Amino acid sequence: MTWVPLLLADPSPSLRMLVLRDLLNRPEDGEEVCELKKLQEKDHLILNFLALQNEEGSWRGREGGDAVVGKIRLTAQALMGLGYAGLSREHAAVKRGAEFIFAHQHEDGSWPLSTQEAVLDDTQLSDIKYHMIPLQTALPLLGLAWAGYATDPRAERAYDWLLKEQLPQGGWPSGRHREKYIFAAGYRRLAHTKYGCRTNTTAAVSALALHPKQRTSQTARRGLDLLLAHEQRQAHTLGFEVARIIGAERPRGNFTYFRRYDVAQILDLSWRIGASLEDGRVADNVKFVKELRGPYGLWEYKRHPEVSRWITFDLLRSLSRLDEETDWLSMEPRTPFQPYPRKPRRF
Repeated sequence: MTWVPLLLADPSPSLRMLVLRDLLNRPEDGEEVCELKKLQEKDHLILNFLALQNEEGSWRGREGGDAVVGKIRLTAQALMGLGYAGLSREHAAVKRGAEFIFAHQHEDGSWPLSTQEAVLDDTQLSDIKYHMIPLQTALPLLGLAWAGYATDPRAERAYDWLLKEQLPQGGWPSGRHREKYIFAAGYRRLAHTKYGCRTNTTAAVSALALHPKQRTSQTARRGLDLLLAHEQRQAHTLGFEVARIIGAERPRGNFTYFRRYDVAQILDLSWRIGASLEDGRVADNVKFVKELRGPYGLWEYKRHPEVSRWITFDLLRSLSRLDEETDWLSMEPRTPFQPYPRKPRRF
């Protein structure tokens, strides 16, 4: 048995539509694809998202969360899920959610930084540790991009803000205290950079990868090159990002948001940005993934088996779109990454 009948037997019309369109190359206006699009309004995945939308367009969490910044993050997360499932920016719920996010955008293109994200030192408002964190804009922008708003003029301003915050070495920092960069904790330190943060860089690169022009820019390529240098391959994290996008995993954490190094996510970024199988790190990621494939052609996600078919679709799409040769050029040496390198002894 192959993966085709297993994926097309999934109860989600959204997944079946994506399989037909992205794996079996059925045309967007084809009869089968259009029929499944009509059924999406009854898709339990879509209904679960829509049930949590507030009247003004924002989303609430299953556990509450009424602060404006919290609503922005939850709304962005919902737009990721709806956009990933195939809903367009023309859908009423998607429109309302996007307008809610845009309504709280600053003039410079960024979004607010919450008190929690700023991390108050000694509980004094005057002692804010972080005055800027790329995540404050990268995550709302990621939600908008998944929903089809990447080229909206308001989103373009956010991309401009994000590009200005890129480090000279490439990648993005943990943040700044006024004009001074702050070191990233070891578990999220970006390989081969001084101030680079893997969480912030992953968020920024993911947003760039969904922009029709920015995805192949030197900025996006440099960020992906540094992420590929991390080289941590763990079976239990494979597919985590897909599981979170469709709502099976909870969207927790600020700096820990992209703590897990998900090879499935890196492969998705690789084909979108243009990395080729000529890069040994990409080839090793493909080999690692193929070795984990089950006997029926599926990849199992043990924490939530019900999303295994979604993760299988995502991996198959990535594997089918990675090229043998492109104009991709890596500038990073292959060196083992250590989150907390041992300091040499003085004696």
